[in-house]
Amino acid sequence: MGIEVEFNPDLALRSIEQYRNGTRSLEECIPDPLKVGSAYDFLKQGQRNYWLLGEIPLVQTEGQGNLSRPLASIVIIEATHFLKEEKPYTRGTYQVIAVFDPSDSTVHFEAMERRY
Repeated sequence: MGIEVEFNPDLALRSIEQYRNGTRSLEECIPDPLKVGSAYDFLKQGQRNYWLLGEIPLVQTEGQGNLSRPLASIVIIEATHFLKEEKPYTRGTYQVIAVFDPSDSTVHFEAMERRY
């Protein structure tokens, strides 16, 4: 038996509609509207590691690895692992650096590097 740890190059959260219809908690979803400079809490199932020394993309997930293009550039301020009902979770806080127009085809990240 090993230790399952996932390394995430982005923060993938669910649509706010899943919070509104009661299937997800607020921390599992992308706030609407996202405000530059604001800090938000997040919650992910599993023991996850995020890059803390720079900007990473915030993307929307539908699950099964189906991710949107980056919706915002964020920095993870803190991330903590804990157990909930005997399952590992990661919770933390992120700050929004920039919000991107979803209809804009501009490339905002190339691998782990932010493009301006």
